[in-house]
Amino acid sequence: MNAHEVLRIVDSMHRDKNIEKEMVFVAIESAMLTAARKHFGEEADIEFMIDRQTGEIFGRIGQEELDHEEVIGRIGAQTAKQVIIQKIREAERDALIIEFNELINDVVTGSVHRNEGRVTTVTLGPVEAILPRSEQIAGESHQPNERIRALVTEVKAQGSRVKVVLSRTRPMFVQRLFESEIPEIADGVIAINAISREAGYRSKVAVSSIDSRVDCVGACVGVRGNRIKVIIDELAGERIDIVRYDDDPQVMIPNSLQPAEVDEVILCEQIGRAIVLVRDDQLSLAIGKRGQNVRLGSRLCGWDIEITTQGELEQKIEKATMQFCQIDGIGDELANALVGQGYLSYDDLEVIEPDRLMELGNLTPEQVDDIVTQAEERALKQEAIDEREKQLAREKRAADKAAKELAEKQEAAEKAAAAAAAKEETKTETQPEGDSDANTETETGSTSS
Repeated sequence: MNAHEVLRIVDSMHRDKNIEKEMVFVAIESAMLTAARKHFGEEADIEFMIDRQTGEIFGRIGQEELDHEEVIGRIGAQTAKQVIIQKIREAERDALIIEFNELINDVVTGSVHRNEGRVTTVTLGPVEAILPRSEQIAGESHQPNERIRALVTEVKAQGSRVKVVLSRTRPMFVQRLFESEIPEIADGVIAINAISREAGYRSKVAVSSIDSRVDCVGACVGVRGNRIKVIIDELAGERIDIVRYDDDPQVMIPNSLQPAEVDEVILCEQIGRAIVLVRDDQLSLAIGKRGQNVRLGSRLCGWDIEITTQGELEQKIEKATMQFCQIDGIGDELANALVGQGYLSYDDLEVIEPDRLMELGNLTPEQVDDIVTQAEERALKQEAIDEREKQLAREKRAADKAAKELAEKQEAAEKAAAAAAAKEETKTETQPEGDSDANTETETGSTSS
């Protein structure tokens, strides 16, 4: 391998494979070293160096100069070539890893190559990335050659290849779509402050504007919803709630529960809970289907939100006060103080800060430990009682359903029997008339004869 050939290889790899020239030089030096050690032994003190300007190769073993052409001749040109190709492939892999590491948490566009079991393979230029089923939006299916957009989440070496993992379910994917479709976000006029998401079903996005003249929510929705529609289509019809962000929890929490209307927010800062009061007609809307609205709202604002009505809250307060008074060491005054701080169950007493409980009730550490122990025991008993009540309720619902089905079957059977009887009665009523006509015809015939 002469100097000119070395420079040609380096320049070609740099131009065609986008590999830094230094990496190619190092790969060739490493290949020469590996090949030489196969001949002289692994412990041999061998060194190869390539002049970056001229491409000349210099080698030595100990203090003795090595002729690299002679070395290659001894070990075989094919072996040296294979080692060099391997090193260059590793360099190419490392270059791709660097390139795609810079794309982590960015959206890329690729082409679906194939579906294998629970994994979709996506072609991203020189790399085949994978989109696991767990990172695909529920209900989606991707066909070969389909163009697809996804978020890069992980990049790592896998042998001589690069493994890139994609996702379409992460909240960051939604954020990147907003940034690409809404110029005000890309320009920094509107900021995305928080996102909570259940992929394929619903997302909540909290936004704010640094310019009072720009309506952050309206800008994200667009004229007649044209901007948000593009994002919804990309997310397979996923519902998106855009809400106005606010630092004040008293404002942010009602915003996060939209479209439900909130009457009052009671903050229990010691345990990070927000008790939200709503009217009876807003209760199911605030909670959402299977608790989705309140769950996403809690993630969006960072508070443990509990939705209730005024009547339910009064019942909970009364029940909690009564339960706390049953614990040795807790009197009426301390029970009311605990309820006033938002502690509404035995479970809450398990997580209360000991110092806080000592301060509220003027208690000793030993008394606090005893109260917490009693609360833990009562919490377990209450959990068993609640589970039994749920089981009874499930059994009652099942029994009611079975009784309803039985009643419907009986009703259907009675209707069928009634219909059959009516049909038979009609047949009976019409039969004598037919017989009479037949007899009349017979009599007439006899007379004629």
